[in-house]
Amino acid sequence: MRFIEHRVPSILEQSRRILAIPAKRTDTRLINYLSLDEMEVLLNTPDIERRDGIRDRAMLHLCFSAGLRVSELVNLPLHALEWQPSPSVRIHGKGRRERLLPIWKQATTDLRAWLAVRGQPPVTELFVNARDQPMTRSGFEYVLEKHVQVAAEHCPSLKQKGVSPHVLRHAAAMLILQATGDIRKVSLWLGHADIQTTEVYLRADPTEKLEAISALVPLTLKRGRFRPPDKLIASLRSA
Repeated sequence: MRFIEHRVPSILEQSRRILAIPAKRTDTRLINYLSLDEMEVLLNTPDIERRDGIRDRAMLHLCFSAGLRVSELVNLPLHALEWQPSPSVRIHGKGRRERLLPIWKQATTDLRAWLAVRGQPPVTELFVNARDQPMTRSGFEYVLEKHVQVAAEHCPSLKQKGVSPHVLRHAAAMLILQATGDIRKVSLWLGHADIQTTEVYLRADPTEKLEAISALVPLTLKRGRFRPPDKLIASLRSA
């Protein structure tokens, strides 16, 4: 209705009434994300002696380290990578918002390895499938699921998590939050339009709660030892 009211002014009054309806309350669940140890096992799963393994490692590593949406990853063009003055990737996200992110050193190594074997397919996308066509959303989901199943054999905790491309994005957000403690930096990294969207990671991060507990002054409580009545002891001994 917010979109339409600017294009059809005649429905403005009706639009205001609809927008005044309070939103229905729903359960807010904690996000699902992978720990660094789980991500390490997953990234070590692709066979980097094969072309597709090199591609898979680069895709997974970039998706995780940059916190990309799957649409941002599969539509990423070659020219989005910038090597000077330092490796970075230019992302065109939701709402035509653009952001420039530095690429981690290890992710840079994986991307360079992929570019060395990518060849010259007739497409502009960075990642391509076995037919040298642009990687699709379902194609990346298949690649991720395949490697998660193998990684779960070495890391059983992965079996309890429904690992989707968005879970890799959550993992990046939690890592940045724990490293910086600044929710604004997480919002900028993920390309959120509203910082309230990013606050979901604060609820899932136990670090700040632990810091709050450690900052509290402990209560001074009397300590003592319970001494049972003599009659009780006597009755137990006689039993």
